[in-house]
Amino acid sequence: MRVVVAEDSLLLREGLVRLLDEAGAEVVAAVGDGRALVTAVQEHRPAVAVVDVRMPPSFTDEGLRAALEIRREWPGTAILVLSQYVEESYAADLLAAGGGVGYLLKDRVSRLAELSDALERVVAGGTVLDPEVVSALLTHRRRDPVDSLTPREREVLGLMAEGRTNTAIGRDLVITQGAVEKHISSIFTKLGLAPSGDDHRRVMAVLAWLRA
Repeated sequence: MRVVVAEDSLLLREGLVRLLDEAGAEVVAAVGDGRALVTAVQEHRPAVAVVDVRMPPSFTDEGLRAALEIRREWPGTAILVLSQYVEESYAADLLAAGGGVGYLLKDRVSRLAELSDALERVVAGGTVLDPEVVSALLTHRRRDPVDSLTPREREVLGLMAEGRTNTAIGRDLVITQGAVEKHISSIFTKLGLAPSGDDHRRVMAVLAWLRA
């Protein structure tokens, strides 16, 4: 089984390569960022890419974005994400990419049998999820995104629902227009409203508020 590893920590990367070797895998490349991961997959065409979520330069979701790009360009490449944290939105995006994917917490990789089993299952087209990830996804699914808004963000969204402009919202809440714009940007992020030429995010946010 040919494997490409993407992990920004040198110590973790070397440790993971050693574990994969012990599991009988052939590590054809080990890289430290998302762009290098995509390049390595293009060059080596591995059966599976083992990927960390947070990597340089911003340490947010570079690994996940690279993994999703790989699934678009080379859909036959399985993806096994190893993260230190349970990140529901990342896991949901990964699952939406179809079969042959997995999401495990990093403390599981110390268990060689579980790592070997996970690799075999994703390469065979299956899905592997850490129990903590499953629990978080179920909780996230039951929770309305509006519930994640802060009290101030709720005030801002309530005024948006009344049709107030940013200037009027700032005047009513006695905050600057820059602060209003920051709150609105945070609201869009928490409600999962990415920039789009087809949808008006302000209207979509208000509709989410009214539904809640």
